[in-house]
Amino acid sequence: MANQPALAVVGATGSVGTVMRELLSSRRDVWGEIRLIASARSAGRSLPCRGRDLPVYELTADVFDGIDVAMFDVPDDVSLEWAPVAVSRGATVVDNSAAFRMHKDVPLVVPEVNRDAMRRRPRGIISNANCTTMAMIMAIAPLHHEYGLRELVLASYQAVSGAGQIGVDTLHDQLTKVAGDRMLGSRPGNVRQAVGDDLGPFSAPVALNVVPWSGALAENGWSSEELKMRNESRKILGLPDLKVSATCVRVPVVTGHSIAVHAVFGSELTAEGARKVLRNAPGVILVDDPAAGEFPMPIDAVGTDPSWVGRIRRAMDDPRALDLFITGDNMRKGAALNTVQIAELLAAEFAKG
Repeated sequence: MANQPALAVVGATGSVGTVMRELLSSRRDVWGEIRLIASARSAGRSLPCRGRDLPVYELTADVFDGIDVAMFDVPDDVSLEWAPVAVSRGATVVDNSAAFRMHKDVPLVVPEVNRDAMRRRPRGIISNANCTTMAMIMAIAPLHHEYGLRELVLASYQAVSGAGQIGVDTLHDQLTKVAGDRMLGSRPGNVRQAVGDDLGPFSAPVALNVVPWSGALAENGWSSEELKMRNESRKILGLPDLKVSATCVRVPVVTGHSIAVHAVFGSELTAEGARKVLRNAPGVILVDDPAAGEFPMPIDAVGTDPSWVGRIRRAMDDPRALDLFITGDNMRKGAALNTVQIAELLAAEFAKG
């Protein structure tokens, strides 16, 4: 069709870029040309997308000529440099990095929650939320609309794939080293000794361990991941004064970020009332039958698009508070899918002229 826009996928060879290509191949075809873009060392390769092998182009300024929408999944510094270049060449950018999320003139969009925010994008850039925030916000937003959110206390359980393929490789390498030794973990230091210097992107072993740290050191002992959950939740929900406290933890899970949530609302609520809201919420699956051993877990959520929600309880000491557990695939809705969904909304705008 003549009115189908041209799409660029920047970072097409990475782990999230691979999921983007899979989604483009399985979802409704709204695109004309699809141009795959990566670093110079990947240029010249061919990768599958929509049933064809497409060439990979080097990231340069002129590669954006004729592109209408550009999806970026690259490090922050690369987005900071190249997203404005893509815009200057006529593209609207959907960026999956943290580079622009908190800029006041860049909308931070989750289509099921705040689609209208993307209407105003003076810089030509739309940001995608952090993958941990994404899983949580899908369930919290409909509860906020029903009960009026006042406060969040969060503890994340983040998969190693959030650190990229190197995180996945590090976990598997460590598991190989510790496999078969049943004494490991029963003596101080013996896991560290078994793993050795093979820490990859993490500050401590992740095999047989949990690491209460994710991200970079920020002010007053907080990590950048914890501040992302606070700041991005406020921006997406339009609640600039929302009280948010988060502790982010890395766990030995390959894919699937989970969050334990204590949410305080402006009105009283019941667990069954919350379940009713979540049963009807887009992008949410309710899995909440502990007696039958049914609750949300990353081994079930991996490879799926929704946020899985369960363990819903009204707080024992506050009739306005709710405790629940959420998990979601950080590579799909947490990264690639949300970016693709925003791009598809832009394609619809393009089709309308």
